[in-house]
Amino acid sequence: MTDFAAIDFETANHHLSSICSVGIVIVRDNQIVDKIYRLICPEPEWYSYWNSQVHGLTMEDTENEKVFQYVWNDIEPKIAGLPLVAHNSMFDEGCLRAAFRVYRMDYPDYKFHCTCRASKKRFGKLLPNHQLPTVAAYCGFDLINHHNALADAEACAVIALNVFSDNDLFQ
Repeated sequence: MTDFAAIDFETANHHLSSICSVGIVIVRDNQIVDKIYRLICPEPEWYSYWNSQVHGLTMEDTENEKVFQYVWNDIEPKIAGLPLVAHNSMFDEGCLRAAFRVYRMDYPDYKFHCTCRASKKRFGKLLPNHQLPTVAAYCGFDLINHHNALADAEACAVIALNVFSDNDLFQ
């Protein structure tokens, strides 16, 4: 896999649709060619204490931002046709599907690949765990701003460049 978009969402609360930030790193020919970070006014529009403790975002950060539908309309042309890669892709794909449902948008069946599952296959017991910071560090990326959507997407892109070199890991 030489072309893909690594993606990470942060949510405002326990609802998967409550996306409050997105980070995307676009890779073409095994090179990072673009990075996108956007804050989003979440739906539902409230922040849990615990989510804010994780990523540091609050209502004040996003209350004047666009809602998901408008942000995605700006992003979609840049990632059209690319497979999406995420660490723990079930969460990120779940967020994307939930937001599409909330805004009654037609979901285009994006193809997701998971760097967490791939790292377990590739690195196995070489690592104490397969959490994003651990795998990123093993792949040479210092994830100093974990839970910032763009930093996490960058870490994911570096991992993908390391673990998806074999087609058998491409799932």
